[in-house]
Amino acid sequence: MEHMRNWHDMNKFMELAYNEALDGVCKRHGGPFGAVIVKDGKIIAKGHNEVLLRHDPTAHAEIVVIRKACKKLNTVDLGGCTLYVTSKPCPMCKGAIQWSRIKDVVFSGDYEDAKKLDFDDLLFSDEFDEEDNHWTQMDQENFVKLIDAFSSCKNEIRY
Repeated sequence: MEHMRNWHDMNKFMELAYNEALDGVCKRHGGPFGAVIVKDGKIIAKGHNEVLLRHDPTAHAEIVVIRKACKKLNTVDLGGCTLYVTSKPCPMCKGAIQWSRIKDVVFSGDYEDAKKLDFDDLLFSDEFDEEDNHWTQMDQENFVKLIDAFSSCKNEIRY
Protein backbone atom coordinates (compact mmCIF):
# COMPACT_ATOMS: atom_id res chain seq x y z
CA MET A 1 0.00 0.00 0.00
CA GLU A 2 2.65 2.42 -1.17
CA HIS A 3 0.39 5.46 -1.60
CA MET A 4 -0.85 5.03 1.98
CA ARG A 5 2.33 6.65 3.22
CA ASN A 6 1.42 9.83 1.38
CA TRP A 7 -0.88 11.74 3.73
CA HIS A 8 -1.56 14.35 1.08
CA ASP A 9 -3.01 11.73 -1.27
CA MET A 10 -4.91 10.08 1.58
CA ASN A 11 -6.46 13.40 2.54
CA LYS A 12 -7.30 14.15 -1.10
CA PHE A 13 -9.08 10.82 -1.58
CA MET A 14 -10.89 11.08 1.75
CA GLU A 15 -12.00 14.61 0.86
CA LEU A 16 -13.52 13.20 -2.34
CA ALA A 17 -15.38 10.62 -0.23
CA TYR A 18 -16.67 13.44 2.03
CA ASN A 19 -17.81 15.41 -1.04
CA GLU A 20 -19.60 12.33 -2.38
CA ALA A 21 -21.36 11.89 0.97
CA LEU A 22 -22.38 15.54 1.08
CA ASP A 23 -23.68 15.33 -2.50
CA GLY A 24 -25.80 12.33 -1.56
CA VAL A 25 -27.16 14.02 1.57
CA CYS A 26 -28.01 17.21 -0.34
CA LYS A 27 -29.83 15.16 -2.98
CA ARG A 28 -31.57 13.15 -0.24
CA HIS A 29 -30.24 9.90 -1.69
CA GLY A 30 -29.42 8.42 1.71
CA GLY A 31 -27.19 8.66 4.77
CA PRO A 32 -23.95 10.65 5.10
CA PHE A 33 -21.73 8.04 3.53
CA GLY A 34 -19.39 8.43 0.58
CA ALA A 35 -16.69 6.21 -0.89
CA VAL A 36 -13.86 6.31 -3.40
CA ILE A 37 -11.86 3.41 -4.85
CA VAL A 38 -8.28 4.12 -5.88
CA LYS A 39 -5.73 1.96 -7.68
CA ASP A 40 -2.13 2.96 -8.29
CA GLY A 41 -2.92 6.50 -7.18
CA LYS A 42 -5.77 6.87 -9.71
CA ILE A 43 -9.45 7.22 -8.91
CA ILE A 44 -11.36 4.23 -10.27
CA ALA A 45 -14.83 5.07 -8.93
CA LYS A 46 -16.72 7.40 -6.58
CA GLY A 47 -20.12 6.89 -4.99
CA HIS A 48 -22.39 7.69 -2.11
CA ASN A 49 -25.22 6.07 -0.19
CA GLU A 50 -28.22 5.60 -2.52
CA VAL A 51 -30.53 3.63 -0.24
CA LEU A 52 -33.39 6.15 -0.45
CA LEU A 53 -32.85 6.98 -4.13
CA ARG A 54 -32.99 3.34 -5.22
CA HIS A 55 -35.34 2.05 -2.52
CA ASP A 56 -32.62 -0.52 -1.94
CA PRO A 57 -31.30 -1.28 1.57
CA THR A 58 -28.11 -2.68 0.02
CA ALA A 59 -27.19 0.53 -1.85
CA HIS A 60 -24.61 1.60 0.73
CA ALA A 61 -21.76 3.81 -0.52
CA GLU A 62 -19.32 0.90 -0.42
CA ILE A 63 -21.60 -1.35 -2.47
CA VAL A 64 -22.32 1.42 -4.99
CA VAL A 65 -18.63 2.20 -5.50
CA ILE A 66 -17.59 -1.47 -5.65
CA ARG A 67 -20.17 -2.06 -8.39
CA LYS A 68 -18.94 0.97 -10.34
CA ALA A 69 -15.28 -0.04 -9.99
CA CYS A 70 -15.95 -3.64 -11.07
CA LYS A 71 -17.86 -2.44 -14.10
CA LYS A 72 -15.16 0.08 -15.05
CA LEU A 73 -12.34 -2.45 -14.65
CA ASN A 74 -14.43 -5.31 -16.08
CA THR A 75 -13.58 -7.61 -13.19
CA VAL A 76 -14.88 -8.90 -9.86
CA ASP A 77 -11.39 -8.76 -8.35
CA LEU A 78 -10.47 -5.35 -6.95
CA GLY A 79 -7.25 -6.60 -5.36
CA GLY A 80 -4.66 -3.83 -5.34
CA CYS A 81 -7.31 -1.17 -4.82
CA THR A 82 -7.83 0.98 -1.74
CA LEU A 83 -11.28 1.95 -0.50
CA TYR A 84 -11.71 5.35 1.14
CA VAL A 85 -15.01 5.64 2.99
CA THR A 86 -16.47 8.22 5.34
CA SER A 87 -17.46 5.71 8.01
CA LYS A 88 -16.35 2.28 9.14
CA PRO A 89 -18.06 -0.29 6.88
CA CYS A 90 -21.07 -2.17 8.23
CA PRO A 91 -21.12 -5.99 8.32
CA MET A 92 -22.77 -6.21 4.87
CA CYS A 93 -20.20 -3.90 3.33
CA LYS A 94 -17.35 -5.73 5.04
CA GLY A 95 -18.52 -8.87 3.27
CA ALA A 96 -18.65 -7.08 -0.10
CA ILE A 97 -15.16 -5.66 0.51
CA GLN A 98 -13.85 -9.15 1.24
CA TRP A 99 -15.57 -10.69 -1.80
CA SER A 100 -14.15 -7.96 -4.05
CA ARG A 101 -10.65 -8.68 -2.65
CA ILE A 102 -10.06 -5.11 -1.44
CA LYS A 103 -7.49 -5.36 1.34
CA ASP A 104 -6.84 -1.70 2.18
CA VAL A 105 -9.63 0.39 3.66
CA VAL A 106 -9.31 3.93 5.01
CA PHE A 107 -12.28 5.22 6.99
CA SER A 108 -13.16 8.26 9.07
CA GLY A 109 -16.12 7.81 11.42
CA ASP A 110 -16.64 4.69 13.50
CA TYR A 111 -19.68 2.76 14.69
CA GLU A 112 -20.19 5.04 17.69
CA ASP A 113 -20.33 8.08 15.38
CA ALA A 114 -22.87 6.37 13.10
CA LYS A 115 -24.90 5.28 16.10
CA LYS A 116 -25.58 8.96 16.89
CA LEU A 117 -27.61 8.99 13.66
CA ASP A 118 -29.46 5.76 14.54
CA PHE A 119 -27.23 3.64 12.28
CA ASP A 120 -26.38 0.92 14.80
CA ASP A 121 -24.06 -1.41 12.89
CA LEU A 122 -23.09 -3.30 16.02
CA LEU A 123 -26.74 -4.19 16.58
CA PHE A 124 -26.75 -6.01 13.24
CA SER A 125 -23.56 -7.85 14.13
CA ASP A 126 -24.97 -8.95 17.46
CA GLU A 127 -28.37 -9.95 16.05
CA PHE A 128 -27.08 -11.79 13.00
CA ASP A 129 -26.59 -15.08 14.80
CA GLU A 130 -30.02 -14.73 16.40
CA GLU A 131 -31.57 -14.34 12.93
CA ASP A 132 -30.47 -17.88 12.14
CA ASN A 133 -33.19 -19.07 14.54
CA HIS A 134 -35.77 -17.99 11.93
CA TRP A 135 -34.00 -19.50 8.92
CA THR A 136 -34.89 -22.89 7.49
CA GLN A 137 -32.70 -25.12 5.34
CA MET A 138 -34.38 -27.44 2.86
CA ASP A 139 -33.61 -29.33 -0.34
CA GLN A 140 -29.87 -29.24 0.25
CA GLU A 141 -29.42 -31.94 -2.37
CA ASN A 142 -30.64 -29.48 -5.03
CA PHE A 143 -27.87 -27.07 -4.11
CA VAL A 144 -25.38 -29.91 -4.41
CA LYS A 145 -26.60 -30.32 -8.02
CA LEU A 146 -25.90 -26.63 -8.62
CA ILE A 147 -22.41 -27.08 -7.19
CA ASP A 148 -21.83 -29.96 -9.60
CA ALA A 149 -23.10 -27.89 -12.55
CA PHE A 150 -20.84 -24.97 -11.60
CA SER A 151 -17.86 -27.27 -11.11
CA SER A 152 -18.32 -28.77 -14.57
CA CYS A 153 -17.87 -25.36 -16.21
CA LYS A 154 -15.56 -23.78 -13.62
CA ASN A 155 -12.66 -23.52 -16.06
CA GLU A 156 -14.81 -21.15 -18.12
CA ILE A 157 -15.90 -19.03 -15.14
CA ARG A 158 -13.35 -17.07 -13.12
CA TYR A 159 -14.43 -15.91 -9.67
